[in-house]
Amino acid sequence: MVAALETFTGALLVAILVKLAMATNRIVGGPNGGWDTNSNLQAWASSQNLLVGDNLVFQYPPNHDVVEVSKADYDSCRPSNPIQSYNGGATSIPLSSPGKRYFICGTLGHCSQGMKVEIDTLASAASSASPAASPSPADSPLPLDPPVPSPAPESTISPAESPELTPEAPSPVFGNHLDSHIVSPVIPSTEVPVDGSPLAQHSTDPSAASAKKGNLQSLFAFGFSFLIMLLAI
Repeated sequence: MVAALETFTGALLVAILVKLAMATNRIVGGPNGGWDTNSNLQAWASSQNLLVGDNLVFQYPPNHDVVEVSKADYDSCRPSNPIQSYNGGATSIPLSSPGKRYFICGTLGHCSQGMKVEIDTLASAASSASPAASPSPADSPLPLDPPVPSPAPESTISPAESPELTPEAPSPVFGNHLDSHIVSPVIPSTEVPVDGSPLAQHSTDPSAASAKKGNLQSLFAFGFSFLIMLLAI
């Protein structure tokens, strides 16, 4: 039990020493300036690459201090609601997490004269240097096969339904006349009428019968010619 505790303690001390060795002290305003009204602190902050694990070091005389404030108090130079305040001439603040932090000098008028700095801490070098994991070839989706065009559907029109084989419909005019029954001409009967009938009485006159026959033939010829004209229209 004691041996295990000693081993754990030794490993913890080694980890702390490694972390301290890897941490970088960032002197605010350095190397040619400091935490004062004469240094361009904004230009210094924009030139730094501050990482998690670094230490932010403020060095200043007794007439200054360090006040960590919110973004709104930073913009308005108001030290009355501090997140944390420091004095003593040398302040080291560890940057333990990524993000932005805001520091001003709480002495009256110094913040408005430029003693304010916005610190943007990035992730540690080890995490920022690791490349983003790219999908392996086995995980990448395979390209889809190009679609195979389907064959054109075969025509299902039978020869009987084909427009080329379908006989043309007859004309309405000719169809009506062709389908109608043609009345054959009535030929007068040559039989001798029975005595006593009206026809027998009139047939005794040869001239009257001949005239009647001629009229019937003329009527037949006129009707037949009229029918031929109708069929020719």
